[in-house]
Amino acid sequence: MQTEAHPLEAFFHQAVRNSYEGRLGLNDPGVTGYVSRLLCEFTRLDKLYELRDALGRPVAELDRMMNAADPVFGQAPSFDAERRVRKHIGDYALFVAGMYPDSHAQRRSQRASYAELVHAGKESYYIVSQFNLFEYEVEAPLFARLSDWFERCILGLALVREELGNRRPMLPPPVQ
Repeated sequence: MQTEAHPLEAFFHQAVRNSYEGRLGLNDPGVTGYVSRLLCEFTRLDKLYELRDALGRPVAELDRMMNAADPVFGQAPSFDAERRVRKHIGDYALFVAGMYPDSHAQRRSQRASYAELVHAGKESYYIVSQFNLFEYEVEAPLFARLSDWFERCILGLALVREELGNRRPMLPPPVQ
């Protein structure tokens, strides 16, 4: 059964492709496709703020996200849960650092710096890439490339933001 494409997928794919391939020389259809689908997914606030605490409130603070990903000292009940949360942290960090770099630092609830956000995103994608067996084997190399090229991917998203004419947008608040 084929899933229906997001209505903005072709638009975002072209914008990401123009920036990544056309302006940065980052010719990787897998990365381009992943980032364009990420933009589509994060048009929904419930996806951007997907992580929830025990009371069902959205988790938007990086330190709380990192705690939610830790299967040893934190809240992740399994290594599969760690992978899922780490993937979300990587996605969130890439999206916010590329599309809303000023918003992250301006939010009062955020204590992490931009550099910490970038580090957490890059590290999270690396950890996801290390889940390279069984059902995760096929996509593990994609996450390794996203980790290796994390800063370039952020720059590519900044170029997308520039192309869209959105110079200083504010990150929307979490949905309760």
